[in-house]
Amino acid sequence: MTDIERVKKEVREDQAPFFEEDDFEYYLAKNKGDVNATIYEMLILKSEDSTISVSGLNTTDTSSYFKRLASRFKSFNSGTLKGV
Repeated sequence: MTDIERVKKEVREDQAPFFEEDDFEYYLAKNKGDVNATIYEMLILKSEDSTISVSGLNTTDTSSYFKRLASRFKSFNSGTLKGV
């Protein structure tokens, strides 16, 4: 499985299409090939409020679902700080 295939799978692109094909290469390059950082950023972008209202019909907001998925890929800056 390529990095781009993994990113597409993790951001659930088959289930909920959102990005253009070249977006995957762009965000992977932007994150210097870091697949987890790419997945995190793309899920955060995908988590924008997705509620649609048309003629009294409403769709459910899926933003919290994608934010929960993104939390699995968030990196934390943990380590030891060096004293002066």
